[in-house]
Amino acid sequence: MLRLLRYYKPYKRLLALAVLCNLLMSLFMVVSIPVLQPFLQILFNPDALTEKGGGISPNASGLRGLEEKLNVFFADLIQQHGREEALLIVCVFLVLTFFGKNLFRYLSLYFLAPVRNGIVHDLRQKLVGKILELPLSYFSEERKGDLMSRISADVQEVEWSIVGVVESVAREPLIILGSLAFMVFVSPQLLIFVFGLMAFSGLIIGGIGRSLRRQSGEAQQRLGMIGSLVEETLGGLRIIKGFNAEAWQSERFGGENKRYARTLTRLYRRKDLASPLSEFLGIGAVAILLWFGAKQVFAGEISAATFITFLYAFYNIIEPAKQLSSASYSIRKGMGALERVESVLNATVSIGDRADAAGIAAFEDKVEYKGVSFRYQNAEREALEDIDLNIPRGRIVALVGASGAGKSTVADLLPRFYDVTGGAILIDGKDIRSLKIKDLRALMGIVSQEAILFNDTVRNNIAFGNESATDAEIEAAAKAANAHEFIDRLPEGYLTNIGDRGSKLSGGQRQRLTIARALLKNPPILILDEATSALDSESEKLVQAALDKLLQNRTALVIAHRLSTVQHADEILVLDAGKVVERGTHEQLMHSGNIYRKLVELQAL
Repeated sequence: MLRLLRYYKPYKRLLALAVLCNLLMSLFMVVSIPVLQPFLQILFNPDALTEKGGGISPNASGLRGLEEKLNVFFADLIQQHGREEALLIVCVFLVLTFFGKNLFRYLSLYFLAPVRNGIVHDLRQKLVGKILELPLSYFSEERKGDLMSRISADVQEVEWSIVGVVESVAREPLIILGSLAFMVFVSPQLLIFVFGLMAFSGLIIGGIGRSLRRQSGEAQQRLGMIGSLVEETLGGLRIIKGFNAEAWQSERFGGENKRYARTLTRLYRRKDLASPLSEFLGIGAVAILLWFGAKQVFAGEISAATFITFLYAFYNIIEPAKQLSSASYSIRKGMGALERVESVLNATVSIGDRADAAGIAAFEDKVEYKGVSFRYQNAEREALEDIDLNIPRGRIVALVGASGAGKSTVADLLPRFYDVTGGAILIDGKDIRSLKIKDLRALMGIVSQEAILFNDTVRNNIAFGNESATDAEIEAAAKAANAHEFIDRLPEGYLTNIGDRGSKLSGGQRQRLTIARALLKNPPILILDEATSALDSESEKLVQAALDKLLQNRTALVIAHRLSTVQHADEILVLDAGKVVERGTHEQLMHSGNIYRKLVELQAL
């Protein structure tokens, strides 16, 4: 529970009010217990009260003294108002105590409602914020579906299993302590059986609770796997159907779904054991109390009314104890989900601003790669080895080579999606690791081979990351990207929603929107992962024309798939297995190069 306290800190005022209401509720609950004793005396043996109404024994102390004081008070009440009216007064007092108890119970829940919802809101917000902060290398080791499960299912489990039972943890111990205090006054011997029950229950419930926490973590992990499979299924429906693989995918999902169901069944069976087990133990204790207490009544050590009041106090312990037992199960179950959430929140952010990071407002001179090497996490070999590259301001450098040669890795290192493992990358002579990441990335525009768009309007996709852009600026960028014409034909123009990942648009239209987005940002450095390789001829011409406008007067690092698009680059680097094997202009490489010339000839076939 100590780990949870930091999540409650922003809501300490509301939590304090809830605790105060719980204290008052418990007070009313405890007050109702001793009032029951004179009620029973009036009902069954009023003569005993009137006989003792003459005064209090000078030697009376402790429980006996308390009993005699109550007897004198109610004997006077009966003498002044009569038996029936005294009974009515006691009944009204009982109703008022229970009204107070339930009023403050509602108020405690009223103050806790924004606390539990606020904690869940904060957890989700922190998770998404952390995911946006983590480097790309983290996600190469994690499944997207599992991360989605942590944001949704695991956080919801924390609410149900932990935050939802906090009121029980805050309320029930107070009721139990108040009832125990009264029971100590009545009969310390009888109380021994209560402590025996608690110790015995704690041993049994504690053992089951430990296994419950372990199984909860396993269940949440399997739910994450199910989320991952659903995400894969939705993303790959076209291929699944095209290869008649519906049955295979359904069987794959069904196997994981069945394993999750079995784990959940075991989990629920253990959780559902809490209430009947505690009730059985309670009934066993009541049977012992009835036997032992009756012996004390027969021996004249306590009155029948006092014994019945003791049983009522014990009943007030059983229900809160059951609630605490269930809360203990729920908290242990929820801790498994919380641990999965915190594993993301506590993940190391390996790429971030140094304490002495400097800002950079403009790009003036050149980009340099000096002896750059890089290895992906858990990879067997270097992805890049000893890369030297110089990109002066206003020049275009192209990277070509076979798949897996390291072209995209070279580009990903510049905006610090990953950090170099050897060498350094400099902008205007400054190591990019010494610059603020936000300032560094503000200098760059990225157009990738896959058009990354969001389920939003055309306008918001073009203005992504540039919320202050005016409509005129957005339209000018769309015109420069050859996108204004097709946007104008959409049902709501720039306010048309383009669907998930731009699914309502064609490939060429999506790519032109990403170019319009880069044009609107107007960055001095452009990273271009060849955006025309997956388009038809007509779309390619429109996109290439937009790219030509985008590249004007810019420093650009271009990843080339179609070599015809980079023939006019100022320098071309040919990569193979992470190394630069050839470099020069198109004419130089066609004349003296070997690998480059073969690649051009192969594409010309």
